[in-house]
Formats: sequence, C-alpha cells, structure tokens
Amino acid sequence: MIRSNPELAVYTKKLFQSGISDMKEEVFGPKNRIIEQDRRYSKVYLITEGIAKCYISDENGKEFIQEFLGEGMEFGELEVFSNKHTICSVESITTLKTLSFSHSSFNQLLETDGHFNKLIMKALADKIRYKAPRHSYQHSYPIEANVIRLKKMFPEFTEVISKKDIANYIGVTTRSLNRALKELKEKSDQF
Repeated sequence: MIRSNPELAVYTKKLFQSGISDMKEEVFGPKNRIIEQDRRYSKVYLITEGIAKCYISDENGKEFIQEFLGEGMEFGELEVFSNKHTICSVESITTLKTLSFSHSSFNQLLETDGHFNKLIMKALADKIRYKAPRHSYQHSYPIEANVIRLKKMFPEFTEVISKKDIANYIGVTTRSLNRALKELKEKSDQF
C-alpha cells in the first residue's frame, strides 16, 4: 500500500552527503501540495521520511489516488523524460522530508552515475509493474476483500490515512468504505 524504495533512499542520501549535485533537503508539513497536476516543475523529489499521496483529480474535483509514497520513492522524474506538464499531484499526508534536485542535476546523475541510473530505471519499472495488478485486484474483488488486503499490508492504515483517501485509493465512496469497515468490525475484532 505504501510504496518504498530503501535502496534508492540510501544511495541518494550518500550522494547528498558527499556534496554531489545541487540536492537540497526540504520539509513539508501534512496536507501540503508539493506538485500539482497539469503544471510544469523543474525539480525531482526523493522522500527520505514520511508519507505522501500521488493522485489525479478529475474536472469535478474527485481524486483517484495512484499510490501512497514512502521512503525512497521519487516524484517529478517523469517530467524530466517527457519535458511536459505533470500528470499527477503529490500531497504530503504526514510531515514529509525530501531531497530535491533540479532536472539538470538529475539528468547529469543519470548520464554520469551508472548505479544511480540503474536504480532510477528499476524504480520506474517497479512503478509500472505495481499498478496493473493493484487495479485489477481492486476491480475484481469486493470492498471488504480490498480492505482486508490493505490491513495485511499496512495494519495501521486507518490511523495514518484518512478514510476519504482510502476510499479514493480503492475507487469507492467514503460511505461504501464505512459500511464495509462496519461489517468487517462486526465479523471480527481486527477492525
């Protein structure tokens, strides 16, 4: 549920500590929109601590949460490759600590640091590989099964993530989610 990439986090922190590139530490409070869809930005961010949500909003303001991002997850990198506006918004859920660097520094690291390049390519491949099975599962199983699956992956998910965000993540209304949580609680003491 909350995706992480510890290997990329450790390596990028080492790059930062060695003074390579123009990386900066940035801290964002909860509910801070860091990037907004359909805008142009010139930074790539790597999360070193905290949780953020990556989502698309439709013309009616309804959010579809692509994924929850944790330590080692990067965002803003797709725009380096496409040179286009952002596809998604990213907003902090908890206090979020990041390392940020310019598109030019990111490109330079990709060209000159083979290990960094390999870690980024793997991260991009993992993002693609993760989405299809998740969406397939969510559409193929009832809400209760999705909630049980989330609980197994992240036991304290309802304490950290709002019910609205959980509902948007599994593609249901908050009302439907509340009903499913109530039914699961009646069946078991786990909820």
